[in-house]
Amino acid sequence: ENELFTSLTAARNYVESLKLRPLLMLEDEAMKDFEGIQTEDPNSVVVGLSPSNFHYKRLNEAFNLLKNRASLIAINKSRYIKTDGGLSIGTGAFVSTLEFASDKKAHVIGKPSKDFFHLALKELDPNLQPNEALMVGDDVRDDVLGAQQAGLIGALVKTGKYLAGDENKYGEPNYVFENLEEMAQFVLGQEKK
Repeated sequence: ENELFTSLTAARNYVESLKLRPLLMLEDEAMKDFEGIQTEDPNSVVVGLSPSNFHYKRLNEAFNLLKNRASLIAINKSRYIKTDGGLSIGTGAFVSTLEFASDKKAHVIGKPSKDFFHLALKELDPNLQPNEALMVGDDVRDDVLGAQQAGLIGALVKTGKYLAGDENKYGEPNYVFENLEEMAQFVLGQEKK
C-alpha cells in the first residue's frame, strides 16, 4: 500500500501541509484517503471524480465557499474517463465549471501537474532523475504529455481510454505500445542493455 503514490495521496498531503478544512467532493472509496482530516467549517474545496457530487446543489455549495475565499483544489483535470459504459466526462469539466463561476484558479494536484510527476518520482527513489523514468499511460494529454513536460519519458499504451489516432493529435509520445505486455517486453529489453 505504501508503494502506491496517487493523486489522492498527494492531495491529502497538500491539505495537511496547509492545515486546510476541505469540503470533499469525492466518492466514498476516495474519502478513505482523507480519514482524520478536519472538514467542519470548510475553507477549501477538494474536487475529485465524484459523479454523486456533481449536481447543482452540491456544486452550488462549493461555489459559495469559493466566493467566500475558500481555495479550490483539483485531484486532477481529466477530460474524460473510461467506464464499463464507455467514455464519461472526467473531473476537469466540473473543476472548470467551478473555476469559471468563482473566478478562482484550481491548484491541480494530480496529472498533468509537473509537481505530481516530480513528487511521484521522489516517492519511488529520491535519486531518480525525471529523464530516467518512463511514464506509461492511456491518456496522451494528461499522462504522456504531462509526463514529458515534467521531463519524464512519455509512452502511450493503446488500451483503456485510448482513441485511435490519439498519438498524432496533441503531441508526440516518445513511445507507443499496443498493450502493457508490449511495454513490459520493451522495458525488460532495456534492462538487458
